[in-house]
Amino acid sequence: MGRRFLITGTGARVGKTTIACALGFAMRARGLRVGVMKPVDTLDSQDAQALALAVGSTMPMDLICPYRRDSTPSAADAPDLAHIAECFNKIAAQNDVVIVESSDLIDFADLAATLDLEVIVIVGNRPGYAAAATLTIQRCETRGLKIAGYILCDCDPTPSLDADSLQQTLKASYLGRMRHREPLSRTIVEKLI
Repeated sequence: MGRRFLITGTGARVGKTTIACALGFAMRARGLRVGVMKPVDTLDSQDAQALALAVGSTMPMDLICPYRRDSTPSAADAPDLAHIAECFNKIAAQNDVVIVESSDLIDFADLAATLDLEVIVIVGNRPGYAAAATLTIQRCETRGLKIAGYILCDCDPTPSLDADSLQQTLKASYLGRMRHREPLSRTIVEKLI
């Protein structure tokens, strides 16, 4: 069994899809068969398609994104984790690595626990996100999830967090930094292969 990752973030628009696509593309370029999944997404999002294109996936979109919603589902209409696991297992059976991108429409910790995924936390380089990263990592630890590490993402041209101080604050492994409008660092990819 290969590596299985969940990409989650400290907020909206912090670079989850960008990093998931770059990571998948880089792993594919190294000869790995890479599967992708965004189990729950909104109808207007293109994230699942972007992930599939990045890794050259030919899997059906209803496996990659089994739940497409126009809004947040109600408790009675919540995505079925057993169905998501079935779709995931079909993807995982044909790939060396699987990258799953989380969504605000489903609890990331439940998803990671159900699918037995290593969590990669994308820390948006914005004010207040160090605290959000701490809470996200604590949530992973509380649930007993495997944490692959975190990536600092300069989502804006003017970053606000210092990587060194963030490393002193967070207990998880620092995988690296993705600077604004620059490619994903090779060292990040190498740490995850």
